[in-house]
Amino acid sequence: MIRFTLPVLALLILMSGGCASRPPAQTLPQAWLKPGVQVKLPAPVLAAPVSQQQLLTATVNGKQQSLLVLLNADGNSLQLAGLSPLGIRLFKVVYDQTGIHTEQAIKIEGLPPANQVLADIMFSYWPVGSWQPLLPPGWTLKDQPLRRTLSDDKGNAITRIDYLPEGKSRRPVSITQMAFHYQITIQNVGE
Repeated sequence: MIRFTLPVLALLILMSGGCASRPPAQTLPQAWLKPGVQVKLPAPVLAAPVSQQQLLTATVNGKQQSLLVLLNADGNSLQLAGLSPLGIRLFKVVYDQTGIHTEQAIKIEGLPPANQVLADIMFSYWPVGSWQPLLPPGWTLKDQPLRRTLSDDKGNAITRIDYLPEGKSRRPVSITQMAFHYQITIQNVGE
C-alpha cells in the first residue's frame, strides 16, 4: 500500500502571505505547473486514513529551510500543519471538497505557493490515470519503479519525483521542480 505523505504542501503555505489572526484563506484546487500553465488538482479523496510526521528540507536558490510537517488524511480531506524546530505552528492547510483553506502565521520568502507544492505532492502519490485527463494537451506523467516525471508538451521535464522502495510499495524521498527551481527532500521522523 502506498503511504501518502503530503509534507511538501507545508512549504507552499509559507509562501502565500497572511497571519494567524486572519480568517483562513480559501483557494480553488488549481496549481501552476510552470509559468503560464495551470492544472486542476484531483479530488483530495484517499482510500485509507494516513497520519505521518516528516522532516522536510527545501532548497530554493541555494538556501535551505527545514520544518516538521504533520499530515492527516481521513479519506475525505488532507490536513497539513507545519511546525518550527521549537514546535511552534507556522501554518495549517486543509484541502477538502470545498477547496484549499490555509492559515499562516509566518511568511518565508522564496518558497512556492501552496497550491503548487500541493500539486507536487499529489503528483507523487495519486495514480497516473487520475492525473492524465487533467493535464494540458501534450503533457505526460510517466511512471518508472523509482522515478515519476511530469513533462510538458515539448518533452521537457518539469517535475521529477524520486522514490525509495518500501516493502511492496515505494515512498517519495525528493521532489525536484525544474520550472520554479526548487527541490524538497522528505524524511520520515524516526528513521
